[in-house]
Amino acid sequence: MKKWVGAALTTVLIISALTACGSNNNTNAQQGANGNKAAAGANSELTVYTALEDDQIQAYLESYKSAHPNVKVNIVRDSTGVITAKLLAEKDNPVADVVWGTAATSLLVLDQNNMLEGYSPKGIENIQPEFKDKKEPAHWVGIDAWETAFAVNTAELKKKGLEIPKSYADLIKPEYKGLIVMPNPASSGTGFLTVNGLQQLMGDSEAWSYLDKLDQNIAVYTESGSKPAKMAGTGEYPIGISFGYRAIQEKKGGAPVEVVFPAEGSGWDVEANALMKKENIKPEAKEFLDWAISEEPMKKYNENYAILAMKTDSSVIPEGYSKDPISQLVKLDLNKAAETRDATLAEWSKRYEAKSEKK
Repeated sequence: MKKWVGAALTTVLIISALTACGSNNNTNAQQGANGNKAAAGANSELTVYTALEDDQIQAYLESYKSAHPNVKVNIVRDSTGVITAKLLAEKDNPVADVVWGTAATSLLVLDQNNMLEGYSPKGIENIQPEFKDKKEPAHWVGIDAWETAFAVNTAELKKKGLEIPKSYADLIKPEYKGLIVMPNPASSGTGFLTVNGLQQLMGDSEAWSYLDKLDQNIAVYTESGSKPAKMAGTGEYPIGISFGYRAIQEKKGGAPVEVVFPAEGSGWDVEANALMKKENIKPEAKEFLDWAISEEPMKKYNENYAILAMKTDSSVIPEGYSKDPISQLVKLDLNKAAETRDATLAEWSKRYEAKSEKK
């Protein structure tokens, strides 16, 4: 099964560092979408829905808060699937002003439901083509990409006399029965990008056959994409199917973890931003989106993720990532992933829900 090293995307995906998302808001008087002007210096509030990691959000927001002290940012944070379901449930009475750092596949689902307002933030010309909506104005704009990785507790496997799995093929070996945890794709963006990656890598029939075999080795499907890496870090289960950033953080924190990017290639998605369609769109919401793709937050994202949306000559590959992270990604179509999302989740739940973590 061939990894995607396509020249087209290789030219548009930019190597950066681990994710750190932020947003910017300006309280100067500005024309709003509803025709009203915000008074200069007036206190205001924004409600921002996000699936960014808990340990990233406040660091990302520091420069925003410094520049816009009069804007109160109300953060509603949860796993990707939970945030997506919440937004869809609120379709007729939206609460969020902005969606920040949530899977592009989820934003495409919202757009299919006519829930996003077109807006091209300032600086959108600096965002690589594969990281933004092709419509004008854009309905979503990406900031970075994240990918499937395994967090493997080497100490625990050594006790059992087992080798470190290096591939998807290794994970279905009988010696790993009951030793693997994986995110539920209905609640976790990492779970969904992993399943979707397998579907687009193998084809539907082969992917479901593979997942049936993998399920025999799964101990539990977790609510979040981070938890499998954390469980591997503590040794609760020695193998966690998670994502690069979280597995690397476990290793940096001192856990006896090896970070493995599967040999066949990693599923992936884009962390992206969008403006919610509402009767009264706040000027600050657009200004937040301007800030979220500006240089300062991009530097912060660059501290965490290996693939960045913005064109830059100063990006680096963070410690722990593949030396060529773009070539690690499987070839996939984000629009196809969004279009088949409901069917994929229904089929997955029918087959494997019994092992899902109970709330």
